[in-house]
Amino acid sequence: MDKLLSGGANASESREIWRTFVQAWPLFEGTASGYWLRTQFDSVFKLGADLGEMSADASYDAIAAKLVEPDFRPRQLFKDFNIEVLATTDDPLDSLASHKAIAEDPSFNGRVLPTFRPDAYLNIAHPAWGANVERLVDSAADGASGYTGYIKALENRRRYFVDHGAVSADHGVLTPATLKLDRAEAERIFELARAGKATAEDRNTFEAHMMYQMARMSVEDGLVMTIHPGSFRNHHQPTFAAYGADTGHDIPFATNYTEAIRPLLQDFGTAKDFHLVLFTLDETVFSRELAPLAGFYPSVYLGAPWWFLDAPDAMLRFRSAVTETTGFSRSSGFIDDTRAFCSIPARHDASRRIEASFLARLVAEHRVSEDRAHEIIVDVVDSSPRRVFKL
Repeated sequence: MDKLLSGGANASESREIWRTFVQAWPLFEGTASGYWLRTQFDSVFKLGADLGEMSADASYDAIAAKLVEPDFRPRQLFKDFNIEVLATTDDPLDSLASHKAIAEDPSFNGRVLPTFRPDAYLNIAHPAWGANVERLVDSAADGASGYTGYIKALENRRRYFVDHGAVSADHGVLTPATLKLDRAEAERIFELARAGKATAEDRNTFEAHMMYQMARMSVEDGLVMTIHPGSFRNHHQPTFAAYGADTGHDIPFATNYTEAIRPLLQDFGTAKDFHLVLFTLDETVFSRELAPLAGFYPSVYLGAPWWFLDAPDAMLRFRSAVTETTGFSRSSGFIDDTRAFCSIPARHDASRRIEASFLARLVAEHRVSEDRAHEIIVDVVDSSPRRVFKL
């Protein structure tokens, strides 16, 4: 990690980082990351041979040469990858100027949509929560203040996102806890938090209440609500201190959905046109909790296997675990959830192969007809994400 994270941006240092990566390449065998990377090297960069230390410089030069070609401009890759819709996750106070410019550009036919991501404005344990809330209320509360202004500002910014093409609001939370507080209690905790006096219990209670509020707002403004819980972020403090967040030490933990999400579902689980997509890093809840929830509540859809579970065998375990309860229609469809643009085709290809493999087994076992399997695969790959995310 020292070698990979200490380099700068000049060519000699990036080449040395690449050599270090190639030296470690055999360690990726059998992993999902190895599969995606190999597919990118073969299909996107046309390297034609597996990586090895003797060819590290040659592969570096080949990739560098590709990246300066006109065919490797982002818009051309967007077209070549056959992408119709790409969604970003964005701060609630983002101007969305780039999204507006793309939407108004007649030379670009794709859709690049913003996604409302309010975590740093809902979680009062976030180190920037106080400053974020002050900016939010000052800029978007229509003159209101306090908790009332806070809620008003969130509602206004969500509408701004909708006006700029957003179809969903994404929530990364420690747990999927939801809770409906009366206004007086919510105001009390809000003011304690602004004064820096909120307890850990206050923080958990308020975030659960705000997840309930986000669902209420989704019912009103139509944004699809997605929940991504269950990751213990920055598990190793020395690594976090040395290198910062997102450096490989976020660890999944067990997630309880059935009890945690119930307050939200009591009021909104059968609300018309409300779509709630539930993700998990805890595959023990696939068949025990998530499939039954999606099987009953018309608002609930199963999010695709995510992060640590976004891997061929885990995808197959997911499909096997949930289908006997929910069938195929309650899945959101595959979401690649990647920051690596060139990995998009590889990730979708992997998902489609797994879905086809599962359906082929059902056909071979006479559990689904071949004609129906052809219809189902189109629905899972194409129609479901359009339907669930209101595209």
